[in-house]
Amino acid sequence: MSKSKIGFVSLGCPKNQIDTEIMLKELHEAGYELTAEETEADIVIINTCAFIESAKKEAIDNILDIAILKKQYNLKGIIVTGCLAQRYQDEIMKEMPEVDAVVGCGGIHSITEAVKAVEQKQKYTCYAPIEEMPLGGSRIITTPSHYAYLKIAEGCDNHCTYCAIPMIRGKFRSRGQEEIVAEAMELEALGAKEIILVAQDVTRYGEDISESVTLCSLIHAITDSTKTAKIRLLYCYPDKITDELVEEMRTNDRVLHYIDLPVQHIADGVLKRMGRRGGRAAIETAIKKLRDAMPDIVIRTTLITGFPGESEEDFEELRNFAAEVGFERLGVFPYSREEGTAAALLPDQIDEQVKLDRAEAIMKDQFMVVDRFNQAQVGKTFAVLVDDFDVVAEAYYGRSYMDAPDIDPKIYFVGKPGIKPGQIVHVMIDEVIDYDLTGHVVEP
Repeated sequence: MSKSKIGFVSLGCPKNQIDTEIMLKELHEAGYELTAEETEADIVIINTCAFIESAKKEAIDNILDIAILKKQYNLKGIIVTGCLAQRYQDEIMKEMPEVDAVVGCGGIHSITEAVKAVEQKQKYTCYAPIEEMPLGGSRIITTPSHYAYLKIAEGCDNHCTYCAIPMIRGKFRSRGQEEIVAEAMELEALGAKEIILVAQDVTRYGEDISESVTLCSLIHAITDSTKTAKIRLLYCYPDKITDELVEEMRTNDRVLHYIDLPVQHIADGVLKRMGRRGGRAAIETAIKKLRDAMPDIVIRTTLITGFPGESEEDFEELRNFAAEVGFERLGVFPYSREEGTAAALLPDQIDEQVKLDRAEAIMKDQFMVVDRFNQAQVGKTFAVLVDDFDVVAEAYYGRSYMDAPDIDPKIYFVGKPGIKPGQIVHVMIDEVIDYDLTGHVVEP
């Protein structure tokens, strides 16, 4: 019997994408053909997210959409993996009989076994202990070759009261530094000009290994062992923005002056109910340290509106804070009441429409913040990592140090024919269009 053709749908964050890439590699090594066309697949694997309600809905919608292929095409099996699979182990097959196998987060290295079971028309489940799962592994990179994500840790010990991640992903576990450095070297050899370090909290890296192993020591080791690739930091907690980290970012020219610093709220009472470490003072101190040391730094953050007990005064404090600080990049999420979390049991739950209205109000303010920031970039020249050519806009596009892939704006620019993805060109900014910048290539 010929081996099945495997399709993949990967949802959620870059950390989940890396798990997808590991599963792709294991199936490829087992001799399976991989396809990007779901209609050509014999088996589709859906790697899901279940962080908040909207992510769960997206995952379920994707499962149901793929299930239609069983009737209309040659699809023989559906395998659900990732956070939804881990969180709702008993419910998925019961509620969705279209699903043939369910593999939790700890079972990604059993994906070949799951495929073989589905080929034999057998139902299959695997919920291996998440904290025993080997970290890392060979993978097929699904991002363009000029940038890649690098997971440095798994799990989380922060236990924010609104968050289900510790239940899903287990305790915080750092990967070994030598293993990470070896992977960074491999990624650069494959063409990566930007390596994006990810974990649920990268600033805690090494705490579970020894005092001498830190995020700073890891950055040092990566930049000492690679040649030119830039380092971008995602998911850094405010209370862990140490003087050492700030100095490393300031003095190491391989570290981009960009940081994802999720603050979630600013009212001390709300932060305390959220279980966040440090209050308003800690957040303001972290931002001041970063901006004093690096005036050009771009700070991305996320906020939550409508957390239980958030008064109108709390919301106005948050709204005013966001406007005054002027985060260069910002996203807002209405609070999602997640079963199994401490916050789900708190009194004074907020009406859904109020949550949405508050989130919308901050995002309206944010458009003005970003517009002011963008207008200040007109006339400046930036090194831009080219992503591709947009045939509709009839322009190339890419990212400067100010922009992480997928979540941040782009820079569109005109230049001579023949510019390739992965090149670095210098672009002078000419104008602003909504959140994006436009410009033209200039000689450095």
